Amino acid sequence: MKRPINRAYTLLAVGLTAVTVGLFACQGGNGSAVGAGDMASAAQAVYVAPGEYDEFYAFMSGGFSGQLTVMGLPSGRLLKQVPVFSQFPENGWGYSEETKAMLETSHGFVPWDDAHHPELSMTDGVPDGRWIFINGNNTPRVARIDLSTFETTEILEIPNSAGNHGSPFITPDSRYLVASTRFSVPIPNRDMSIEEYKGNFKGTLSFVRADTPKEMEIAFQILMPGYDYDLAHAGKGPSDGWMFFTSYNTEEEHTLLEVTASRRDKDFVAAVNYRRAEECIASGAGTETPADYRHNYFNDDHIAVSERVNSVLVIEPSDCSDLVYFLPTPKSPHGVDVDPSGEYIVAGGKLATVIPVHSFSKMLAAIEAEDYEDVVEGIPVIRYESVIAGEVANAGLGPLHTEFDGRGYAYTTAFITSEIVKWEIGTWQVVDRIPVYYSVGHLMIPGGDSREPEGKYLVALNKITKDRYLPTGPELAHSAQLIDISGDRMRLLLDFPTQGEPHYAQGIPAEKVMNNQVQFYSLEENTHPRAAKSPAETRVVREGNEVHVYMIASRSHFTPDNIEGVRIGDEVFFHVTNVEQDWDVPHGFATMGANTAELLIMPGETRTLTWVPQEPGIYPFYCTDFCSALHQEMQGYLRVSPRNANVPLRWGIGGEWQTQQ
Repeated sequence: MKRPINRAYTLLAVGLTAVTVGLFACQGGNGSAVGAGDMASAAQAVYVAPGEYDEFYAFMSGGFSGQLTVMGLPSGRLLKQVPVFSQFPENGWGYSEETKAMLETSHGFVPWDDAHHPELSMTDGVPDGRWIFINGNNTPRVARIDLSTFETTEILEIPNSAGNHGSPFITPDSRYLVASTRFSVPIPNRDMSIEEYKGNFKGTLSFVRADTPKEMEIAFQILMPGYDYDLAHAGKGPSDGWMFFTSYNTEEEHTLLEVTASRRDKDFVAAVNYRRAEECIASGAGTETPADYRHNYFNDDHIAVSERVNSVLVIEPSDCSDLVYFLPTPKSPHGVDVDPSGEYIVAGGKLATVIPVHSFSKMLAAIEAEDYEDVVEGIPVIRYESVIAGEVANAGLGPLHTEFDGRGYAYTTAFITSEIVKWEIGTWQVVDRIPVYYSVGHLMIPGGDSREPEGKYLVALNKITKDRYLPTGPELAHSAQLIDISGDRMRLLLDFPTQGEPHYAQGIPAEKVMNNQVQFYSLEENTHPRAAKSPAETRVVREGNEVHVYMIASRSHFTPDNIEGVRIGDEVFFHVTNVEQDWDVPHGFATMGANTAELLIMPGETRTLTWVPQEPGIYPFYCTDFCSALHQEMQGYLRVSPRNANVPLRWGIGGEWQTQQ
């Protein structure tokens, strides 16, 4: 039901909004007015001429879309959505027979997830452009995306986990990625009263081997107290071999957490010496524990397979001395970030009034001196004053995430005051701040969490858009804003809408990725068992109630394009091979009445659509991707007869028919 609109009220509201936006939008990072010359300069800075390429790839999590979004910087142009954890009808991901197994879990086929944190593979602590990983938060999973094809090629489910938020942060050598539990649960999970949470629910920190495609595996899990584990980042340089995790709800509460889990002045950053874990495991520490989870990957035939895994190695801090230490951190920390030198560990306390910066060298000295204020379930808690390097004051309200420019400065998001705050490492002094629109969560500097940041651009990933774009009803796009950080003062260059709800992003110079692209799949190397690579290999075969159509697609027809002899009760498999051997000539395939999605088939590739006809009749099929001037003519017909019909199974093209012998 539409509400009546009070025109005077509407004009007043619009006027107030305009004034508010004007006050923000007409200020630079130092509060000065933005003139026409500045706007022209900003437009020029983000302009990518027709036919030219962006300088950077930006990989953004899709949040509740379950996918990964690829955009160009500085233009903000959408380049691609990469399907990962959610079915994607645009290309048949999760619908085609070759991809369904990628979405198998211990809970069955799960066609959606909540994707939060993309993380690029690294060599010597620098993004290398081989792969990007991303997490599934709801049904705990991590995925590998091959950046030579921009395709998800591997997904590993994480057992003993609930809410896989703090992942998949990578070590400098890409040996491990980590996955920490957002929600502690009983381990093994079992029926018990929620009111028995304290002391009985546990968290896990999973270390996943990630350096070899098709072989992702959980190397070990560390059993932790029943806190909420949030985000992580790996050490580098002197702190290489350590991983740092934020945790909150150290009160171990289970209801009204915004009140009950915010009572302590400090929660913890967990510092984990994973090299020490390797030593302990090699000496026999840890217990092989029953589990049930899935490892899904594309095999050599480019068909997804799902393997069941039934155990995982679990290690407790009591099994391995010097494994885990707690660093007290104010208050309800969210992000944890390590500067390029590897010396400083920066936490973002959602309810803190300062940004705490821990010192790795002071941490080691405190461990050596056993300078602890407490021990929690066998884990030493280092005295705050003994590990803190400094506190950044006046850093905005709601500090969340920090990245670095490689020139001695850090940039932190302030969610409540909607700003980016720039501060100097070592002096801990704020040197600049810029408003963003609105409620900024994560931020991204290309390479900003690595040893060698590309300190030119910063992308603010904002949670609320409101008046930044043309309105689209109650549901609005989320917003990203591009900020120039190359000078002393930050400068807002561009707004651009995003897909889903980005939580984190990664950026990398384009040349590290674009020069390694697969342009098409070699038809000669196509080993799909149902592929037809030439007209002579096309056929239609009945196997009981299954009908298998071996079809090829080429500009501008299908072979065969006429099929008869299918009956009600049959399950029809269209195995379509795109025989093109040229870049950017995909073919699509769809048939009327199919209750899956279309196929989008890359050159040299085979994909399978399954269809169960419900009524007798003539059913057209056609190419869904415009491939040539005669694309409209790329079509065919399939005849469906009653179940008891005696219509022979035959197929043909150009009026010439063949019949199954």
